[in-house]
Amino acid sequence: MILEAIDKPQVSETDAPVVTFIVPVRHQDNSKDWPALIVRLMQTVQSIAAQTHASWRGLVVANVGAQIPPLPRGFEVVRVTYPPNQLHDLGAGDKEAMYEAFRLDKGRRVLSGMIAAGQTGYFMIVDDDDFVSRDIVAHAARNYGANGWTIENGFIWSEGGRLAFLHSHFATFCGTSHVIRSDLYSVPASVAEADEDYIKTMLGSHVRIEAILEAQGFALEPLPFPGAIYRVGHAGAHSKSRGMIRNFVINKSTLRSPALLLNNVSKLRFVSRNLADAFGMSL
Repeated sequence: MILEAIDKPQVSETDAPVVTFIVPVRHQDNSKDWPALIVRLMQTVQSIAAQTHASWRGLVVANVGAQIPPLPRGFEVVRVTYPPNQLHDLGAGDKEAMYEAFRLDKGRRVLSGMIAAGQTGYFMIVDDDDFVSRDIVAHAARNYGANGWTIENGFIWSEGGRLAFLHSHFATFCGTSHVIRSDLYSVPASVAEADEDYIKTMLGSHVRIEAILEAQGFALEPLPFPGAIYRVGHAGAHSKSRGMIRNFVINKSTLRSPALLLNNVSKLRFVSRNLADAFGMSL
């Protein structure tokens, strides 16, 4: 099913899901390898679809004309008409301008998905190449009414690798990092009514919203289990992230501190069948 990014809610209160997952997809002209992006996207949505609790919904937000294959049951496509982001890639220019452009582009796509979703208990924004725990919705259902959760513990994984790194400050690195009660977003009726700063800070950035909500009296709780896998080191990664080992395990800091290096090594985990199943990954 395809939804247009219109202003009125699409879900009534009686059939509202516990969690709606919003997966924003960049403009197809901002992808150097669209088929590879789609492969990763399909792995992401399959991960979401592995939830152990049935009360969820997934919305993939993509431009009109972007080729999206049939999605798993529970998913729909929200079509938007935002232009390509001219500052999408990191380069030698003004990095802060690039980040601001990225936050605006991503935030508008997320907001379009939220508006189309209508009533839901919680929103979780998921980057289109990550994996999420199959227990996210079950935890939200057991604790329904809580402000939400931040993923403090999650895995960093280089695509194709056999090892993953368990990071204890996961939300500072990965956009797939929060499950937040929907009313705390104060979703406007239309994208046109939204303030640009709201779009960038509440929806387009994962590093600011936790502090904003805490200042408003709505502190998030830590999710009590590893909540997501951040896929790094592939050609389509917007952050141009290096491989997991080089970036998170062995680097300048750890080479200066044997104790820190040993601590990092102790957090490496084999990508076993059990770990893969916990995040809906196909080995």
